[in-house]
Amino acid sequence: MTGGPLRLLVADDHTVVRAGLRALLDGEPDLDVIAEAGSGEEAVRLAAQLTPDVALMDLRFAGPGSGIDGVEAVRRLAARAPGVAVVMLTSYAGRADVVRALEAGARGYVLKAGPPEELFQAVRTAAAGSVGLAADVVGELVGQVVNPAQELTHREVEVVRLMAEGNSNRAIAEALFLSEATVKTHLVRIYRKFKVDNRAAAVSEAVRRGLLELS
Repeated sequence: MTGGPLRLLVADDHTVVRAGLRALLDGEPDLDVIAEAGSGEEAVRLAAQLTPDVALMDLRFAGPGSGIDGVEAVRRLAARAPGVAVVMLTSYAGRADVVRALEAGARGYVLKAGPPEELFQAVRTAAAGSVGLAADVVGELVGQVVNPAQELTHREVEVVRLMAEGNSNRAIAEALFLSEATVKTHLVRIYRKFKVDNRAAAVSEAVRRGLLELS
């Protein structure tokens, strides 16, 4: 990082969002948007080529053929351009996605609906080598990163999703080619990790963590 403005890359699949972010960021004397990307692949390519100080990365690139998501882009950037700090920028408050992003190497997480000052602070904090997180989720996110054992395994996520669809233990077992006893074991572990004692509460917690989305 030089003594001049921080050099930024903005990656989001919506042109209007990128334009708004550029206007906000360029309005700060110490921030300079040097490039934009409309996909995760393009973000990785440009970041490796231009080595900005910070890449603002959309968590989820939507639409058919959208390619890799923001978390995978962070992983690839960590390998190809480890000097680029990544701040995840998202409309989603799902904790599980954010934890995965931080574990992949992201240094920040900001909600698109949050105040501009939060965005600026996250960018500056990430560029300085620390982690910049949105104030309204920092406590819980830090707790989950410090204690990753409380995150569900892939199989447990499958179980909780089938449970949310109203499937019985037997139906879940048949769908996942498991025994009912194994499904019950998974449920016990899910309840313990979520600190709940019934199916409804487990589903509610899964939604809150971003593992499930309400339609």
